[in-house]
Amino acid sequence: MESFFDNQVKELYEKADIIINNFLKSKRKDKNPKVNIPKEFKEEFFSLVDQVNLSLMEDKDNFYGYFLMQMSREIRFDISSPTAVNFKGAKYVIYFNPIIFLNLNIKQMESTIKHEILHILSRHLIRAEEFKGGYSTLAINLAMNIVVNTYLDHLPPYSVTLEWLNLNYSLNLLPFKPFEYYAEEIQTALDLLEADEDAADESDTDDADDSNDKARAANDAAADPDRDETIETEYNPEKAHDLWADSSDIDEKTLQEFTEKFIDNAQKGSVPNYLESMISSLKNSKGELPWNLYLKRLMGTVESNKKKTITRRNRRQPDRLDLRGQLRSHKARIVVALDISGSISDQEFNQAIKEVLEIVKNYNHEITIIECDSEIRRVYNVKSVKDLKDRSNISGGTRFTPVFEYANHHKVNLLVYFTDGKGEEKLMTIPRGYKTLWVISGRGDKLSLNHSYGAVKKLKNIEIKDDSLKMSDVKIEGFSMQDQESMGI
Repeated sequence: MESFFDNQVKELYEKADIIINNFLKSKRKDKNPKVNIPKEFKEEFFSLVDQVNLSLMEDKDNFYGYFLMQMSREIRFDISSPTAVNFKGAKYVIYFNPIIFLNLNIKQMESTIKHEILHILSRHLIRAEEFKGGYSTLAINLAMNIVVNTYLDHLPPYSVTLEWLNLNYSLNLLPFKPFEYYAEEIQTALDLLEADEDAADESDTDDADDSNDKARAANDAAADPDRDETIETEYNPEKAHDLWADSSDIDEKTLQEFTEKFIDNAQKGSVPNYLESMISSLKNSKGELPWNLYLKRLMGTVESNKKKTITRRNRRQPDRLDLRGQLRSHKARIVVALDISGSISDQEFNQAIKEVLEIVKNYNHEITIIECDSEIRRVYNVKSVKDLKDRSNISGGTRFTPVFEYANHHKVNLLVYFTDGKGEEKLMTIPRGYKTLWVISGRGDKLSLNHSYGAVKKLKNIEIKDDSLKMSDVKIEGFSMQDQESMGI
């Protein structure tokens, strides 16, 4: 005998189906129709969500119920997952696709809500953005879903789990590993699969390009408020987190503060150990990494090439030992820009560039130093600290745009810009195809740009004993810059 809840679900699904059919009919007449969701349907649907939330609050994991109470709720038929989240208007928003959500039982509905909240606690909305460029959207989404789904029971049948991934991608991934571990292993598997498919049939390359174009179009559509609406009826892991790109433009430090408020209001008693660990990790993260550790993370996202390996067999023909597999290798073309307008001391920059060289030494890299103020004064390459030159004595005002013009024309993967932050308010040249890391001098305040196009970190203030110190004086010894102050992204 069906329960009252099950009958509600059935009736709502039928009404959702009518909404979709009406949309498809209007699409024949209108080029850009909108999905018309009646007020009555919204009220009935969110009444059912309230029942799911009540069940969450009665459970031992009532943290999720109290967290959900603080979130705004919206219905969208164009998301390819039962639920999705982003941060809009000083609140986390949870979205529901009724067609996919109403196909779940109540325990599975609870799990998909928990899934979204765990993404928030794991800071995935920020971390996904940091890893774009070096990893595909599919690899990032699969890795993040594995992290959160490991803690959940009663998952929907199509959920990405460790067992599913190991089986479908011939992997042997271990549980409870960090996101970076999963992303790297999954991307390697995807690269191998793509290489094998390309070798088998050149036409697959065109199909892959078409697929990538469709994925990019989907991402663009998610971030465009005037997008043409679509209907999604099935789960798609590659598009499941597209709405993250539609979040409000907010720095990481502020988002951290909002998240901690949500957490504090949701803790009405004891929480499970795994939740307690996640919450503790989030609160201790201070919302961001020091510049040097952040650079290490960026090095994992620079443009990559494939290299042959004998440690893995060819995926398509594993019995052919003469055919080598392929793994990812990093070719990092790095530009380090130094503002020589007098705002950054030799001591700060000399030690910082040594740390840059130490961080990138294990990668196949090229480093170009640019000395600049209102224009580029000198450009030269370095392979070790022995190649560093005394900085130019010429200095004027500060403009950031010339360096970005240079980077755009030289196929750069990463730009690290050392400055006091005082320059123009708007870049005349927008960075294309590479990551940017701003490192603000200890004597600087903040970046003058309205849009940084990258992470902004700050050096800790240090005592400047002799600002006329030459590069050659500090090539071997120096002070440590591990202790950094935080600054929002």
